[in-house]
Order: sequence, then C-alpha cells, then structure tokens
Amino acid sequence: MKQEHIDRINELAGKAKREGLTPEETEERDRLRKAYIADFRKSLEAHLENTYVVDAKGNKTKLQKKR
Repeated sequence: MKQEHIDRINELAGKAKREGLTPEETEERDRLRKAYIADFRKSLEAHLENTYVVDAKGNKTKLQKKR
C-alpha cells in the first residue's frame, strides 16, 4: 500500500476523533482500511510461506496451513 494511502487513513482517523466524518469520508476510510488489511494479510501469508521450524535434531519443517 502506498504511503499516501496510509497517511490518508491516519488523517481520517484524526478527523473522526476531532469532529466526525461525512458519510463519504466514512466510506473512503472503510475502503482504505479494507485495502490496508488485505495488503497486510497478503504480506503476512507470503512471509509465513517461507518460514520453517527447526526441531531439536536440526530437521527443517515447512509450516502447514491449518485450513
């Protein structure tokens, strides 16, 4: 996600605390938050796909999905 989108999320969060948001701003904030969460999950999944657990004997085992 671009830094400008993160800055906009923070700007809208601050405005919501100070004075409230218009319905359009609330919709924009929700859309940006969903995109941020989706990007975060995608990044985390990619990181976990390249993670291995090493047991006491030195054997490497790739993490398995629980689903």
